[in-house]
Parts: sequence; structure tokens; C-alpha cells
Amino acid sequence: MLDIDTKSGAALKPTTKDKGDEIEPKLANNEQDEEKMQAQTEDKSAHTEEEIEQEDDNKQAKKEKEVPVEVEPKSGISFPVRLSDGKLLKAVGLRKTSMLGISIKIYGFGIYANNEKLKDLLRTKIGKTPSKPTKEMYQLVIDNDVGMKVRLVIGYSGLTMTMVRKSFDEGLGAAIKKITGAKNEELTKKIIGEASDDIKLTPGSVIEISRLPGFTLKTKVKDEIVSTVESELLCGHTYTCIWEKSLLTKKPRKNLGHP
Repeated sequence: MLDIDTKSGAALKPTTKDKGDEIEPKLANNEQDEEKMQAQTEDKSAHTEEEIEQEDDNKQAKKEKEVPVEVEPKSGISFPVRLSDGKLLKAVGLRKTSMLGISIKIYGFGIYANNEKLKDLLRTKIGKTPSKPTKEMYQLVIDNDVGMKVRLVIGYSGLTMTMVRKSFDEGLGAAIKKITGAKNEELTKKIIGEASDDIKLTPGSVIEISRLPGFTLKTKVKDEIVSTVESELLCGHTYTCIWEKSLLTKKPRKNLGHP
């Protein structure tokens, strides 16, 4: 209903809205709010796992700074003697090559293991742990499902992901061929997985290969997971390949299965 100005006779503008007009825009606003909240929830869920993993990595890095380190003497690269998950440093070494007669230090590495599980394994299979580890002990560790981690710290500024991938493919392929008679290229390529060739490796960049329960290998390049593969064959030969192609400056045979 319109109100009329008694003096001019002109219709006045309504001062209130019909109730129906009020309800409709409120519903529209509510729907927009709900859609916005849902989108925010989905976005938060999508990033939660990644953020949690990054937070764990940051915590681990912080804890490692608080523990003593051992320096690989030929490269000067340092490794914490204990990781945040309790694994102990069992060996350090250096991978190097020669180019045009010049010695190039490609990366230093540290090998970590769960010391208690190592000792339990050796007691079960061998009995009393010898004072000096033997080849049999070494092979037991390689062949069994014991949690281990190798950390490669880049030392050569010209190293690329393409070179790293080629090195692993060739080294693992040759090692597996000795056992099975074939290189099994499809399997060996899984160790580096989907790591992009665009990843920039600089001195200090870290590649970690962890052996998890169930003969599972997880590879991380600069804190990014690039592959997770379950293979008993890869689990054993990945570590053998690294050891055999490198100079061990702290021999595992001096430290294997001992505190």
C-alpha cells in the first residue's frame, strides 16, 4: 500500500520492504556463505597432509641441529649422529668420479639404522654378536627387513637430476642383472620415480632413501617425496649399490650392530 502526501498529493516511497523481499536475499547470502565455507574446508583438507609433513620435516631438522655431528673427512660434509626417529649413523662415505683427469666429489652420504633392531636381528640369526662384524652380518642386514636410511648430500655444483637418475638406473640395473640375468629397467627407474629434471640440485641439497617395513623404499629429493615402491629386490640392492660404488670413510664393519 502507498502512502500519500496530504499536502502535495504525491505518492511517498515505501519505508519498509515486504517480508518476502527480506527472506529471499538472506537465503541467497546464506547459500553463498555455505559455499564459501565449504570451499575453504576443502582447500584446507587438501593442504593438511602436505603441511603436516613439512612441519614434521622442520621439527626433525631442528632436532638434528641439537645433536652432535660426524664429518665425512674427504668432503667436509657433516651428518648428525642420531636422527629424530632414533636411527643411528652407522657409516659415512663419499661418491666421487674423475672427469678429464680431475677428481670430482659428487656427494657425501651417511647410512642410518635402528640399532636395537639390528642387534636383535644379529642375535637371532648369529647368536652372540662378534666383536668385529663379518661379511655374513653385512649380508643379513642387507637381506632383512630392517629400517634403514641413506642420506646423500650433494657436493658437486654441476650435478643434475638427469645425472642422478642415470647413475641409479645403471648401477641398480647392473646389480640386479647379476642376480636375475636381466636389468629390469622398469623396476630400477622407480627408485627416483617422478622426480622432475627441473629440480635444481646445489651443494648441500639432500636426497634420502628410506627402507620402511614391508621392504618398501621411499625416496625424497629436497624434502619432496618422489617415489614409494615396495620391492625386496630394490631394498637390498639400492644400499649395496651405494656402498660398492663409493668410498666408505667410516666402515660399517667397524660399527654394524654396535652402539
